[in-house]
Amino acid sequence: MPPVAKAPSFAVISGAQVHRVLDGRYREVVGLIETAYRVHGAGDTVNPPSYFLRFPDRPASRIIALPASIGGQVRVDGLKWISSFPENVAAGLPRASAVLILNDHDTGYPLACLESSIISAARTAASAALAADVLSRGRGERPRRVGFVGTGLIARYIHQFLADAGWQFDETGVHDLSAEHAAGFAGYLERAADGSRVTVHERAEDLVRGSDLIVFATIAGTPHITDPGWFGHHPLVLHVSLRDLAPEVILTGANFVDDIEHCLKADTSPHLAEQLTGGRDFIDGTLYDVLTGERGVPADRPVFFSPFGLGVLDLALGKHVYDTLHAFGELSVQPDFFHELRRYG
Repeated sequence: MPPVAKAPSFAVISGAQVHRVLDGRYREVVGLIETAYRVHGAGDTVNPPSYFLRFPDRPASRIIALPASIGGQVRVDGLKWISSFPENVAAGLPRASAVLILNDHDTGYPLACLESSIISAARTAASAALAADVLSRGRGERPRRVGFVGTGLIARYIHQFLADAGWQFDETGVHDLSAEHAAGFAGYLERAADGSRVTVHERAEDLVRGSDLIVFATIAGTPHITDPGWFGHHPLVLHVSLRDLAPEVILTGANFVDDIEHCLKADTSPHLAEQLTGGRDFIDGTLYDVLTGERGVPADRPVFFSPFGLGVLDLALGKHVYDTLHAFGELSVQPDFFHELRRYG
């Protein structure tokens, strides 16, 4: 008789546990994300298109399913289930909430359910920090003036990851449609005490023109930055929120993405550029291409990095959290979660 596979145990991992594993370990997280990008670039992943659940009665809200599988040393499958309800902010709740399901590579049984808003923010920030480092090195120097358009959780995480990676800025610009949120983020930056002069800009144009590294971390659903002239000084742009830039802006620069097929979907700015031009020639390559030296990074035009956000990144970080808690005996295992394990009872 063939051996009977043992069903894995199932654990529930709280946000507090995730925070405890990841907090302050920014460089380690960036390393994990870089490894995941390399595994993905080498073809040892499965990352199908994300599925968007939308609501006719709540058109601003959505829940996204990101199924994925990653090989390499990680070897785990799973699903990220993340919601975006912008009206939460007015009620005092974060806009996004998420869970991550990890499935055992060999049996397919679910291993754990993790609170995943922290994992999602950390992998997004780590991806942005990695791109900032790799793309700026490709251009020969690090920017000295940074600007944040959008001042929520993702902006704060990106700033923390950049600071821990040793980035130092002479000036930090802040712009948000909410004056209250902009002031709050400026206060956070001043408490961070990194020596940078912090300026709140009422106009996005002033921030863009005055920054060499620009982080877009908004909830914009359609492009609101339409003038290519704002980018005439050739900044490096981390276009994390994906829908801020008009296609006419995108087409003036060098464009790098995390995955071409994924990024050119769902009416992202690069997708709109593809629809406008009828092709993809404006895409210069992926972050993996730059990591491996397959693509250079020009200094004579703006550089836009537009990461769609791959489920394999969440899996890599989630598995790291799971393995760390398992090693320290801190997994909260749910007894008898799997009940009917015999085929005929």
